[in-house]
Amino acid sequence: MDFVLVLVLLVPLFLGVLQVALVLFVRNTLASAAAEGARYAATLDRDVADGLAKTHEQLRGVVGGRFADGVRARPALVEGAPGVEIVVHASVPALGLGGPAVDFEVAAHAVEEQP
Repeated sequence: MDFVLVLVLLVPLFLGVLQVALVLFVRNTLASAAAEGARYAATLDRDVADGLAKTHEQLRGVVGGRFADGVRARPALVEGAPGVEIVVHASVPALGLGGPAVDFEVAAHAVEEQP
């Protein structure tokens, strides 16, 4: 009987911690991929399309592109200098299985290299 009472408290707590860990993992992965894509697009011999492709490649390598449903790249001003901005939108369902999802966006910026 005591086991059931403790289990009723511990299972939701464990699942909640697992959900937070999944969301943080996906968010950090998306931020890293966006930053890498922005840095790649900002190099002298690359353009925005190259950064977008690099971001997609990074996402497929880690989360399989499953959670990132929208990746946008565009030229932008970064503190007054020409640069690149990459924004990734994601929707992470409960425990990665389905159901209600947590939506968020991450953005990365990089200043373009000048010749």
